[in-house]
Amino acid sequence: MLAQAARIPLPAGTDGEANVTGFAIDHRKVAPGTVFGAFRGARFGGGDVGGAAGGGGAAAGGAGPEAAGGGAADSAAAEPRGACARLAARFFTPVPETIVAVTGTNGKTSTVEMTRQLWRMAGQSAASIGTLGVTTPDETVVTGLTTPDIVTFLANMAGLAREGVTHVAYEASSHGLDQFRNEGLRVAAGAFTNLSRDHLDYHATMEDYFAAKMRLFDEVVAPDGAAVVWADDPWSGQAAERASERGLRLLTVGGKGEFIRLLARVPTALGQVLELEVAGQARKVELPLIGAYQAANALVAAGLVIGAGGDAGRALGDLSRLQPVRGRLERAAITRTGAPVYVDYAHTPDALEAAIAALRPHAGSAGGDKGRVIVVFGAGGDRDQGKRPEMGRVVSAHADVAIVTDDNPRGEDPATIRAQVLAGAPGAREIGDRREAIAAAIAEAGRGDIVLLAGKGHEQGQVVGRGEAARVLPFDDVTVARESAG
Repeated sequence: MLAQAARIPLPAGTDGEANVTGFAIDHRKVAPGTVFGAFRGARFGGGDVGGAAGGGGAAAGGAGPEAAGGGAADSAAAEPRGACARLAARFFTPVPETIVAVTGTNGKTSTVEMTRQLWRMAGQSAASIGTLGVTTPDETVVTGLTTPDIVTFLANMAGLAREGVTHVAYEASSHGLDQFRNEGLRVAAGAFTNLSRDHLDYHATMEDYFAAKMRLFDEVVAPDGAAVVWADDPWSGQAAERASERGLRLLTVGGKGEFIRLLARVPTALGQVLELEVAGQARKVELPLIGAYQAANALVAAGLVIGAGGDAGRALGDLSRLQPVRGRLERAAITRTGAPVYVDYAHTPDALEAAIAALRPHAGSAGGDKGRVIVVFGAGGDRDQGKRPEMGRVVSAHADVAIVTDDNPRGEDPATIRAQVLAGAPGAREIGDRREAIAAAIAEAGRGDIVLLAGKGHEQGQVVGRGEAARVLPFDDVTVARESAG
């Protein structure tokens, strides 16, 4: 189990070892024996808080080459976040024996959860870590961040191992990879799902965004590990090249895949039939999930299981037993007219287009002459503003009815956000209050129509305000949809 204190080697630039009792990246949490990571941030340089940490009895501190800390021993690492992560990994033990990671703009949450399900069906004690939180082998979900800070991440891993978990799949976001939030562990396999516009408020360009994602293949996956790449994305070729340059075992999946080739998809009432070619052999899988991107996520998950040492036949066969992932094309309700209401986390132009495309074949299947797809969506505040009109354009082009509403406005004026979305969708309807917008969509839906509530997915609240003034108002799209469908 995790020791209360351990002697671990200090980083380069310090002498000997230290008796370590814990790690912290918040100087207010420093106690005697704590290793404190002081990193340059948006408001403070690492050296600004080093002295405060030393006053708390830090065993060691680290910032950048220019920092002057105040701990018992100071390390000015060239890359302090990575150095702190590698040091912390020596303290937080044991860890699960098999770990895999997923990066990409869309599909990370579904892929890690599907990977966990496939492992569980194969008899493994498995967990997933990501946007939904930490999902344990007994299906318990503890909410958290997509990629928690390095201390929380490693502490979670050690805690799962102490509970007997042997297999973990986690989401590797671009922020997390760029900030070394998930370092120090042996990652047996990594996966790349796709890349589309998102987070350009943080990354300067799409190329920078992609480069951050590629740290997974360049540095995080073990040198003898595997790289699973969805082969049908415009960025897939470059991702595969990066994996090959590193010497990773490359497993491509999809219509252009060489390891698992998707030959055809046939929609059914409650899912789809996948026709595959694996190792030269034809195979059919009845996937109980709708949509092309759900098929992509499932095949990437199977690739990860196989890449990490799982049995290929078992992994592919168990795809027919996958359960829907919370807030990912989750059917929330059926209206009084028989129209299904789906909730999805789609909050980028590509994700919205994919979600609408997934539902389109099912519109009209309930008996309407020509079923419509009705979409309620908005954009989050304090995030990439450039994608907002593009989101509006995509929904306007692919949905039959578009209703623009509030998402998580955070510190921005909600009306301004809606106006930016509407600039790309001049024919869309505007209903600022999200509850009213959902009710309006459900009231309009007739037999054969489908309602999509996009953007918030699994989230249980609506974030209003910024910083200390931020409030999280209770709000769950699934609950509101059920109340409105009544």
